[in-house]
Amino acid sequence: MTIKLIVVGKTESDYLRKGVALYEGRLGHYCRFAIAEIPELKNVKALSREQIKEREGELILKNLRPSDDVILLDERGQMFSSVEWAKNMEDRMAHCSGDIVFVIGGSYGFSQAVYERCGSKISLSRMTFSHQLVRVIFLEQLYRIFTIIKGEPYHHE
Repeated sequence: MTIKLIVVGKTESDYLRKGVALYEGRLGHYCRFAIAEIPELKNVKALSREQIKEREGELILKNLRPSDDVILLDERGQMFSSVEWAKNMEDRMAHCSGDIVFVIGGSYGFSQAVYERCGSKISLSRMTFSHQLVRVIFLEQLYRIFTIIKGEPYHHE
């Protein structure tokens, strides 16, 4: 099993790329981990938000296999404490027959087809973060849950 993160667009700022690389490296001690970047659409000025979401959605869906457990990072998703999420993920990993795939959508969110394909949605906060910054926040939280699962001293209650 691999834990994957699908993101729309490249990570732009150097400090964000460094943060992603830091936690991506740390995650390698706990799981097989991969990031897939969906290229940003070009020439979108003539497209509506719905059309952009549809096209991004098609690209996201092409990166999924039928056996994947797909979890969207979505503002309307379920919120967990870090300890609760660690328990949730430990259970998912024990029962998942495919890969666990997290998806961070584009600026306008997800198409209906992507919502229909997902198994669940999680929210990192009631606050809104840029889609770029969420990458680092999510990866830090993913690293944190593995340290909780392993009983390592990174997380403090």
